[in-house]
Amino acid sequence: MSYYTPNDPNASFGMAAQARIEAGLRQHMQRVYGYMAGGLILTGLVAYAAAFSGFYQAIEGTPLLWIVMLAPLGFVLVLSFRIERISVGAAVLLFWIYAAVMGLSLGGIFLVFTGSSIARVFFITAATYGVTSLYGFTTGADLSRFGSFLFMGLIGIVIASLVNIFTRSDAVQFVISI
Repeated sequence: MSYYTPNDPNASFGMAAQARIEAGLRQHMQRVYGYMAGGLILTGLVAYAAAFSGFYQAIEGTPLLWIVMLAPLGFVLVLSFRIERISVGAAVLLFWIYAAVMGLSLGGIFLVFTGSSIARVFFITAATYGVTSLYGFTTGADLSRFGSFLFMGLIGIVIASLVNIFTRSDAVQFVISI
């Protein structure tokens, strides 16, 4: 027989357990965001290095260009089908390799678009991700509902508008951002 009642204000066991769960969740989320930030930094550095080192000029017209472009898709498939069977260390290593390969694949973007347009899109995407994840984490709301999807789109449009105001974009770039 248990003497614990969940509505008893004098029972501290429930509150202590809840505090431990929230602290563990906070620590886990910080680790996840740390990995994602590190992965984005690695991807950006590899993309920048690949674009300006002459790597794309060296592989232009060879089958290696197709391998570089399609390699991230191969990593996604391998990770999707094998994630339950590999160790945590192997998964982390594959994540870092995937981030580097993704950077190698995206490096060609620097040769096509201007640095300011790449930065604009990066900041809009990063801010939208940050706001939506903060909203989902703090409210505990299910973001898979259609209404939440539209709300997140609205946040993205507002952020794109603010970024375009500060970067003094012309009307066409503003419309494309939205």
